[in-house]
Amino acid sequence: MPLGESMISSLKSNKSIKLDKTSRFKKTLGGYEKNKRHEFNFPKASPELLEQIKQKAQKDYKRKRLISVILFIILFSVLIYATFYFNII
Repeated sequence: MPLGESMISSLKSNKSIKLDKTSRFKKTLGGYEKNKRHEFNFPKASPELLEQIKQKAQKDYKRKRLISVILFIILFSVLIYATFYFNII
């Protein structure tokens, strides 16, 4: 069966051509060494600071949601106006 053999040979040649993806990351910060452990020095956060961060995140979320709702209403009203103005319906 030449069709099956050609498919197998093309798979083998593609596999041999394929790049070694592990070599791309060997010179990065962590590498692949399992014995090497990284220690991170995170600053300590007080409950008040965490509460301020939470309040700020909630305020930003509400502001973005309000802007998106206002834009949706404006675009929807323009669409409705255009349909009645041009008698599309």
